[in-house]
Amino acid sequence: MENFSCPFIAYGDNALDYLAQIKGKKAFIVTDKNIVKLGLLKPVTDKLNATNIKWEIFDEVEAEPSLDTIKKGGIAVGKYQPDWVIGIGGGSCMDAAKAIILLLARPELEPEALSVLEDFNFRDKGKKLMAIPTTSGTGSEASWAIVLSDTKDNRKLGLGTPEVMPDVAILDPVMVMGMPPQVTADTGMDVICQAIEAYISSWGTSITAGPALIATRLALQYLPRAYKDGKDVDARKEMMNAAMMGGLSGCNSMFGLAHGTGHALGGIFHMPHGRTVGLFLPYTLEYIINGSEEALVKIAEIARYCGLNAGSDKECAKALIARIRTLAKEIKQPLSVKECGIDKAQWEKEMEGLVNRALNEVMTMTAPRVPGTEDLEKLFRYAYDGKSIDF
Repeated sequence: MENFSCPFIAYGDNALDYLAQIKGKKAFIVTDKNIVKLGLLKPVTDKLNATNIKWEIFDEVEAEPSLDTIKKGGIAVGKYQPDWVIGIGGGSCMDAAKAIILLLARPELEPEALSVLEDFNFRDKGKKLMAIPTTSGTGSEASWAIVLSDTKDNRKLGLGTPEVMPDVAILDPVMVMGMPPQVTADTGMDVICQAIEAYISSWGTSITAGPALIATRLALQYLPRAYKDGKDVDARKEMMNAAMMGGLSGCNSMFGLAHGTGHALGGIFHMPHGRTVGLFLPYTLEYIINGSEEALVKIAEIARYCGLNAGSDKECAKALIARIRTLAKEIKQPLSVKECGIDKAQWEKEMEGLVNRALNEVMTMTAPRVPGTEDLEKLFRYAYDGKSIDF
């Protein structure tokens, strides 16, 4: 038996009005200081005030939320005992909210132990989770995945449990209109990567395929517009929808090799998640089509659905990869590791760690072609130099 997890989704103009319908007395808002500074909490807290729901803010979430920060949030939420935990921000804030509500249910657990092997049952205790994104990238609002950082061991932890799928996700374009071009580009590449990898995942099904396919086409079409003109409302709406569908598809099918390699790069060299997985996407797709006929057909299907009818399956797949590289260049994303400003000697010094991290990622294992140590080393070296994969 398989299952498909999904939140209630309020989206489009004035989606924040849904806050008037929620029941409860107290809300615990998980966010970061920049979101507070930008005034993005006010539309939410105004709605909560209007419905007589008290609220408290925890704004200590970092760009890569650490285990220590989650512990602090767990202590704070335990003292406040809210009815709702609301994550407002990018994927980091929403992931932190997921981890924190689990600690509300099980305060004795260490954050790194949050997994499918534990039972939390926080809804049985009257607690609910809401996610309100301020970026269009991770799709964390429609996912039960949690990514945290272990700052002591300098690594990213992929955690999560289906229990932590948000009860409600609110996608209101007013929350993303102020995203700067760089953030739009970084998070937008994450959308494309998630959607494509979800579609070709070895754990994918016909039910997860639909959202992934649509998310890919929307992102390829609307990301350049959102990057060039942040006030393009239609582009912002469709990128929000694409991010949500990419996250929804991916959490129900799992992502792939670009996430496994991208997490390794980001964990060691501290780069934005979307930028790292987007960088590796063309290289990993080349690697996959060189060794999996089934995946080649699927990648060609994506290409044709996105209007890239280049002939044979191999030609269509290569056309999609070329389109991704063209888009990355258009929105000023790095096309190689070298372009990220990483010294080659340092890259080689970290090679063993990069390979080990990628090998230990579950997302690497769900790719349609799973590399071993030798192929990963070659892949990392090719990506450093910007060389197309020929093995």
